[in-house]
Amino acid sequence: MARLQEFMIVLYALGLVFYLIDYFKKQKTLQQIAFWLIVTVWVTQTAILLLYIIEMKRFPVLSLVEGIYFYVWLLVTLSIVFQLIYKVNFMVFFTNIIGFIFLMIHVFSNLKYTASTVGDSLISEVLFIHITTAILSYAVFALAFVFAVLYLIVYKVLKKKKWSKQFSNLPNLHQTMMGMKMSIYTGIPILFVSLIFGVQWAYVALVDWSIWDVKIMGSFAVLLIYTGVMYFQHKGKLQSMEFAWMTVFAFLLTVVNFFLGSTLSEFHLWI
Repeated sequence: MARLQEFMIVLYALGLVFYLIDYFKKQKTLQQIAFWLIVTVWVTQTAILLLYIIEMKRFPVLSLVEGIYFYVWLLVTLSIVFQLIYKVNFMVFFTNIIGFIFLMIHVFSNLKYTASTVGDSLISEVLFIHITTAILSYAVFALAFVFAVLYLIVYKVLKKKKWSKQFSNLPNLHQTMMGMKMSIYTGIPILFVSLIFGVQWAYVALVDWSIWDVKIMGSFAVLLIYTGVMYFQHKGKLQSMEFAWMTVFAFLLTVVNFFLGSTLSEFHLWI
């Protein structure tokens, strides 16, 4: 399994390298090679995921290391969908950079898979829904982050009037703005559902827990920040550049909550 994961990382790195070379050379063949390398990574990831499901007899999302792997799988899946439907190479490239970083953390960190992170009596459908929807919302917020980065790049290129063939595949400002909005609008209700199920599960399954726990407060803070960003943008109190930067900062807070919140939590079992 370890050799298979290392092989997957090599393919992933090669795919990103070919996307980067395609940025400079603009050759259809390079783009196709990069895409099929990413597809091969997805197939390998899916095979490993199925092997873990067979071995553990459950969907592996009950620990941080399992959650990271599922998160990477979601990012790769979304990047392939965007490539097939929208043909946005830059979107695929930046999304997979995030996925590659998280995959490196998954493979080379000291985090290990365990047979069962929580007791069998505490595992329920509610817990699985809570965790999977939380990870899904983080993946959608990652897309908003990528759209925000693309918006900042396009804005800078247009402002300096340095448009060239290297930027020919960039989406326009309207597309990136709509991508940010739709991603955040999608992520907010998914995260809200996750938090509702999480609180419900804690109330039913745990004896000693606090609503003021670091992980809970951090997750609600992420939800409120994204909601606030969309509210102020809708009211016209955030200009386009400010909206993009706030989306970037909100995602960075999401990543901090993803790791640090679980580590500092006094009761949270997803560690």
